[in-house]
Amino acid sequence: MSITLDLNPEIENSLLIQATARGVTLTEFAEEVLVREAHVANKGPVPSPERTGQALIDVCAEIRGILSDEEIDTMFGRNRSQSRPVNLD
Repeated sequence: MSITLDLNPEIENSLLIQATARGVTLTEFAEEVLVREAHVANKGPVPSPERTGQALIDVCAEIRGILSDEEIDTMFGRNRSQSRPVNLD
């Protein structure tokens, strides 16, 4: 089933921002909202959206190749501790 909605640009932009934050398309987000509202109206349980991690994978794919392995190791490597020995006497 297809539904066409004519939304004013402010509402469309707001929905697009929310969809992007959840890592889904505007169509997927609209479907989630409609399903959730239908369940609430019928007093049924609200299904939780399936989280696959695809949004994180997509973001990482966009920046792949920008940094070398050495740069990544430097940025996220663990610094050696500069602490002093502790005397527990």
